[in-house]
Amino acid sequence: MLLNTHTSQLVLVDYQARLMPAIAHGARVLDNAVRLAKIARIMDVPICGTAQNPDKLGANDERIQALCQTSMSKIHFGAVTDGLLNVLQPAPRAQIVIAGCEAHVCLLQTALDLIEHDYSIWVVTDACGSRTTLNRDLAFQRLAAAGAHLVSTEMVAFEWLRSASDARFKKVLALVK
Repeated sequence: MLLNTHTSQLVLVDYQARLMPAIAHGARVLDNAVRLAKIARIMDVPICGTAQNPDKLGANDERIQALCQTSMSKIHFGAVTDGLLNVLQPAPRAQIVIAGCEAHVCLLQTALDLIEHDYSIWVVTDACGSRTTLNRDLAFQRLAAAGAHLVSTEMVAFEWLRSASDARFKKVLALVK
């Protein structure tokens, strides 16, 4: 099964500016998330961002904020509990492309909750992070065991495009290179 722009939605979990310096390889993770969001914009895929307790932890990185059409604050680690389903297309047709921090907490709980609600989940691994790589990797193992697809930013980009004949190919390729 390939990703489809008509059924995909991008969820970016908790790229909070004050948190990112503590994330292992945080700058690269954030750059990949921004690249992913820019590709989603080019491909007309809706983007929702979440922020964990922003009154205490601060806002998302300004680049992420600027690219999200919908943003939501949350207090629970899993965004579903705080209303994420209200901004997503209904399951089971929807493909949720998801990335975020911390992978073993907020990303994991959000993705597992979405799986329980019959969503197809695609975790963009190179745009996910935790304070330790062990915690990030354990989250990926658990998500894969639960049925999530593990992908990279480039995999998502080229699945959304499907062909070099797509009029948006050159714009997306410029972001990938």
